[in-house]
Amino acid sequence: MKKIATFSIVARDPNTGELGIAVQSKFLAVGSAVPWAKAGVGAIATQALANLSFGEIALNKLSEGWSVQEVHDYLIAQDPEIEHRQFGIVDAQ
Repeated sequence: MKKIATFSIVARDPNTGELGIAVQSKFLAVGSAVPWAKAGVGAIATQALANLSFGEIALNKLSEGWSVQEVHDYLIAQDPEIEHRQFGIVDAQ
């Protein structure tokens, strides 16, 4: 059986504070689902069976002052299908 994989990297440059996300996938238009970022706030990538609400929720919570750990724990607690998700978050700090 041929394995299918999507992988992402979410990062912050400590010298400039710039945020970035890169995604590799066989799925077309993956950029409309996986990467989410907001300057001065943070970045998140959500993949596997992506929960498309994760991006907006995470960025809103970060902009309200939540820590990455608090956002992480919130997303896990709110999603009954979390075992099918993958995500990574960085904040602007």
